[in-house]
Amino acid sequence: MAKVGIIVNLTKDRDLKVTSSITKWLEENACQVILSEITADQLERPELGYSLTEMYKQCDFVIVLGGDGTLLGAARQILWLQTPILGINMGHLGFITEVETNDIYTSLEKILKGQYKIEERMMLEAVIIKQEKKVETFYCLNDVGITRGTISRMVKLKTFIDDSYIDTYFGDGLLISTPTGSTAYSLSSGGPIISPGVKVILLTPICPHSLNSRSLVVSDEDRIKVEIIDNYQEVFLTIDGQQGYKLRNGDRVIIKKAPFSAKLIKVSNRNFYDVLRTKLRDRDN
Repeated sequence: MAKVGIIVNLTKDRDLKVTSSITKWLEENACQVILSEITADQLERPELGYSLTEMYKQCDFVIVLGGDGTLLGAARQILWLQTPILGINMGHLGFITEVETNDIYTSLEKILKGQYKIEERMMLEAVIIKQEKKVETFYCLNDVGITRGTISRMVKLKTFIDDSYIDTYFGDGLLISTPTGSTAYSLSSGGPIISPGVKVILLTPICPHSLNSRSLVVSDEDRIKVEIIDNYQEVFLTIDGQQGYKLRNGDRVIIKKAPFSAKLIKVSNRNFYDVLRTKLRDRDN
């Protein structure tokens, strides 16, 4: 019996009709459904409710109902256990979510028959160092952003690759992205699109105050160090655009490939370039 977890974005599936329908289908197909306690209570199925940690431990794979943002959050929560994720797109523009809502049950049938593959996506680790002490560690699937705060002044970010000085970026900030994240904020900031199978890390300055500042692609074995140089300006670290941390003058952020990867379930024959062509056309319309 397959154990299947369901994570749902309650702003996308407000009445839980899709969640309820998937739950019913899975149970009819001899699967054990595992829900978060909040979702189980709202469906009036409290016997299916688990804490998120226990849920991820129990299930064979997780269905994520929402958009790319929902999947990014689930990938960070689940990374320690490496549980495979099936993303179902209920948003408008999804580069990471695999399945559209009209293909849900066809896709689930394929998974239960073993007709799928696992695609591993690189994640990043960001360590914050204050006064030579590690104070926080974050993980992301898309990107680490180091950006200015609410004041309109630009920030200075002294940047190194391993121990080699690269540049001091002066502008609105700097993005350090995985290939998966190259189609997110980095793309909007003028960065290149990188196929998710390429083993690189991407640095993209945000609105740099220099014509010489360009995106930089480095090896996934490299370690990026960014030092905050500003006595007056608020600077923020953001993780996948969802988590935030305030940085101060002299703080350093060390970014490198994480020891974990996100495991995404692939059931369709569409490749990255098919998705890219379709999604960019949707974005332009």
